[in-house]
Amino acid sequence: MLAVIEGNDKTVVDMKVNIAGVEFKNPVITASGTFGFGKEFSQYIDISKLGGITLKGLTLAPREGNKPPRIAETPAGILNSVGLQNPGIEDFLKDELPAIKNLDTVLIANISGNTIEDYCSIAEKLSDSDIDMIEMNISCPNVKSGGIVFGTQPETVNKITGEVKKHCKKPLIVKLSPNVTDITEIARAAEAGGADALSLINTILGMKIDIHTKRPVLANNVGGLSGPAVKPVAVRMVWQVANAVKVPLIGMGGIMTGEDAVEFMLAGATAVAVGTGMFKDPEMSVKVVNGIEKYLKDKGINDVKELIGAVIPN
Repeated sequence: MLAVIEGNDKTVVDMKVNIAGVEFKNPVITASGTFGFGKEFSQYIDISKLGGITLKGLTLAPREGNKPPRIAETPAGILNSVGLQNPGIEDFLKDELPAIKNLDTVLIANISGNTIEDYCSIAEKLSDSDIDMIEMNISCPNVKSGGIVFGTQPETVNKITGEVKKHCKKPLIVKLSPNVTDITEIARAAEAGGADALSLINTILGMKIDIHTKRPVLANNVGGLSGPAVKPVAVRMVWQVANAVKVPLIGMGGIMTGEDAVEFMLAGATAVAVGTGMFKDPEMSVKVVNGIEKYLKDKGINDVKELIGAVIPN
């Protein structure tokens, strides 16, 4: 049970967490697709104050992404259908990684593909690089199986995780899609396939229609919903998965404050990822770090790891 005593600003707080053997100076990471390759935010924040950064999603070949409009605001978040625009793995290794490899934080590469072979090839290319961990986005359509999304069926999740793990020398994080009936089945399948950690949740499929033109606002018709609107769903799924698997979890979905992050950790997350909130405030990730530390000091808790899974169910 989480021990809580009256604290003060002089409380010494241990903010370090460990995921699959990788030590993070604190539990706050940036979410893929919201932080570019890191250098884009260096003018706004001291990146070394973050536990880690997850880089923009990478594919085998360069991608231009979907045609615009690709972003639409919603009352409590955004819809996006950027379409994984990126320079491709080879250009990333040659042009992008050298500029960020010495950042004083954990580097997590996010990978996507159209086939299992794509994923395996990218993981292999990254395995001998300066990347610390690999996050596998399985919310992508498998072109060899008629476009069925990899992450929606346990058998497929187990297979792709197992195959990629054979080619991956770095700790492998599997990012779970919330667009499923039972996320615990998917989580167990990824764990059984060899995932070293899980991150959740990816965006929830949504849509926005312009009532004057009677057309969808996004050129792709639908997109992924992120931001505060998804937070209760994300917290629930983290809690469910934490009670279903033994591997560490990275929780994400609508985190805007240190209190939001604490909620995810109490639900069972070892670390948290800040994403959409940084579009509103580029300094939000660092503010979340400070918010967690303030909460711990206020409660007299000297180790952030005491929060992990400490929720007391009714």
